[in-house]
Amino acid sequence: MECLMQFLLLIFIASLLICITATPNPIPKPYVIYMGNSEPNRIQIHSQISESSHLELLSSIVPRRESERIELIHHYSHAFSGFSAMLTESEASALSGHNGVVSVFPDPILQLHTTRSWDFLESDLGMKHSGTPTYQQHLSSDIIIGVIDTGIWPESPSFRDEGIGQIPSRWKGVCMEGHGFKKSNCNRKLIGARYYNNQFTSSGKQTLTKEVRSSPRDSVGHGTHTASTAAGAHVKNASYYGLAQGIARGGSPSARIAAYKACSEGGCSGATLLKAIDDAIKDGVDIISISIGLSSIFQPDFLEDPIAIGAFHAEQMGVMVVCSAGNDGPDPYTVVNTAPWIFTVAASNIDRNFLSAIVLGNGKTFQGTSINFSNLTRSKMYPLVFGEKVAAKFAPASEARNCYPGSLDYNKIAGHIVVCVNEDPTISRKIKKMVLKDARAIGIILIGEDNKDVPFDADVFPFSQVGNLEGHQILEYINSTKNSSATILPTKEVNGYRPSPIVASFSSRGPSGLAENILKPDVMAPGTGILAAMIPPSDEPGSVPIGKKPSLFAIKSGTSMACPHVTGAAAFIKSIHGRWSPSMIKSALMTTATTYNNLRKPVTNTTNYFANPHETGVGEINPLRALNPGLVFETVAEDYIRFLCYYGYSKKNIRSMSKANTNCPRNSSEDLISNINYPSISIKTLNRQQKAKVITRTVTNVGPLNATYIATVHSPEGLVVKVTPNKLVFSEGVQRISYKVSFYGKEAHGGYNFGSLTWLDGRHYVHTVFAVNVE
Repeated sequence: MECLMQFLLLIFIASLLICITATPNPIPKPYVIYMGNSEPNRIQIHSQISESSHLELLSSIVPRRESERIELIHHYSHAFSGFSAMLTESEASALSGHNGVVSVFPDPILQLHTTRSWDFLESDLGMKHSGTPTYQQHLSSDIIIGVIDTGIWPESPSFRDEGIGQIPSRWKGVCMEGHGFKKSNCNRKLIGARYYNNQFTSSGKQTLTKEVRSSPRDSVGHGTHTASTAAGAHVKNASYYGLAQGIARGGSPSARIAAYKACSEGGCSGATLLKAIDDAIKDGVDIISISIGLSSIFQPDFLEDPIAIGAFHAEQMGVMVVCSAGNDGPDPYTVVNTAPWIFTVAASNIDRNFLSAIVLGNGKTFQGTSINFSNLTRSKMYPLVFGEKVAAKFAPASEARNCYPGSLDYNKIAGHIVVCVNEDPTISRKIKKMVLKDARAIGIILIGEDNKDVPFDADVFPFSQVGNLEGHQILEYINSTKNSSATILPTKEVNGYRPSPIVASFSSRGPSGLAENILKPDVMAPGTGILAAMIPPSDEPGSVPIGKKPSLFAIKSGTSMACPHVTGAAAFIKSIHGRWSPSMIKSALMTTATTYNNLRKPVTNTTNYFANPHETGVGEINPLRALNPGLVFETVAEDYIRFLCYYGYSKKNIRSMSKANTNCPRNSSEDLISNINYPSISIKTLNRQQKAKVITRTVTNVGPLNATYIATVHSPEGLVVKVTPNKLVFSEGVQRISYKVSFYGKEAHGGYNFGSLTWLDGRHYVHTVFAVNVE
């Protein structure tokens, strides 16, 4: 009987837990309610009506006793319609079924994806075209770049406005005053600045102090760095405490900047990002730069991704959106911001590296990567120990060798240089440095291949990272003597570094987990060791080298740094081809991209293998060549509507998004996504047992009126690729021509096959990359 009672009690507890789990969470949290397109012809009136109607809609869902929640956190009314508000799960569910609502989703937190680079790009990797205009020669531009990020530090010399004309009359934005920020901080270069106080986390709590929230001023540095990379003015003798010295400039130094502070160091509210995109379009920007993204692990679909939603409507209104691909590489399926209407950027290195020599007591020297301004010299050696050998009491050896917090015996490492391994990605280089600095160690030698290509900035603390091969020799030396010693020398800059570009180890890889029939990322751009403007460093001891003034520049790495390179390049092209649409500029940068390095060999990754398009996209941008692409692929609104149809969205939602009487093709399927007019080709599945798959593309001639292009195909062994017709003849009356590409994989290798189709007319080189998965 007692056993029976215990059994029944267990059943009761289990059922109670099921009920608790199944019950919607009654605690309100911020949600985004997306309601599709706005009506641009009646913006002013529509804005007032929609705000009223949105409040009315909210009041129909929220109980009267909680009337304080009947408030819009953000209201979207220009490029698209909707709002964000505090809702419970059940209220959100009720709203999602309401007529006119496209999607309802919890406000997500998105993460920040954090000089010589422009010279490197402009040089065409050492093969500069004579007679081609350079960035410096083009001095006047009314292109407006909206940078959605952590704000801006207006005093930076990168945002001076000498030589720049009056603010374009079409600019409708504002320069918001706030804590430590006045209207006079804006000028003819920095023409606008906005901030958003309603920055919430998923728990509903605001993430910033009041002083930091209530100002466009950048307290992180990320936004200042990205803005100056895209459009910073020329600054002579820029450097980071003597490193990377030269002229700092953005890709379009005469373009205007509008800063939208939607993020903090902890991340960015999706609802706030949407508001910033809506504002930027209303203000009159030409290009929006977003070095931010959702996690690659839990990617929502496109109608629950705030960047994808905002970018869709930006594209509809002629505004290009450029985004970073993410920093979750080198694993596949990690790329984010993959909607076809987003220009997605991977990261590469440039021909500059920062090396710090490690000198052992036996005279051997190893060149490690780092940025450190230590005062150590060759004349004095320090005791050298391996973290595993100086573990704290009861600490596992595996933790000590990785220099976990609390794993080392401080008495045994004070005054020593400590060797740590980099086996656990959860313990960052910054944490290891803090652990050893706190223990009064002299310095750190880090062994590991992960992020070896990305120089870690250790300030004045002696730091250097070597690969596994060099690390093995250092550990052998420690084991060979009782009195091992070493020193770590301050960083030296190495220019002309080869090979470059290579794909950065951290750069997120394709294919896209959401839409594998679109090749992502799109392109690659410099994102490793980039010098750009920065907020002045803190007064924390060790952050500024002794005897130096605080630097107004910093060296940062990430796809965050690659993204504004493409933004700046796009602004440069638009300043010369003002009537080109976003997709034409995007196509020009894609079909003219470089696929070789400065050794004149195919681009590689950090493991020295040839890189594939899931790592590089179509290749490294070449802005000068993109000025004259010959042919472009125009991806028009109809293509994006068909993408939504093929992806499987309902006709009702698509009509709400486009405000057009859209009818999807009868036989819509995901496979047909490969057919939208994109500048690259991706096929998720090519069945080797079936007949050839045929893809259609249409090109527009933007070169000489009379031109003849011949197709050349480079295909992997076994994959049969045919182009029909293989000759395109353009004349005064023929500007657009369609062609078909067939793929037959009966003899092809299984898995992804990569190749290219190039159209040549003797002057132009129109390169289209394809990725075909054979099963």
